[in-house]
Amino acid sequence: MELQQHIEELRAELSWNDDSRERLQIEAELAAALADQERQRRRS
Repeated sequence: MELQQHIEELRAELSWNDDSRERLQIEAELAAALADQERQRRRS
C-alpha cells in the first residue's frame, strides 16, 4: 500500500470511529505515517 493511500485510510477511519482507544491508536499511526511522508519529501 502506498503511504498516501494509508494516510487517507487512517483519516477516513478517524472520521467515523468513536471508540477512544481505537482513535488513539489510529491517531498514533497517522502521526507516524505523516512523519514518514515528511521525511520522504525532504529526501526528494
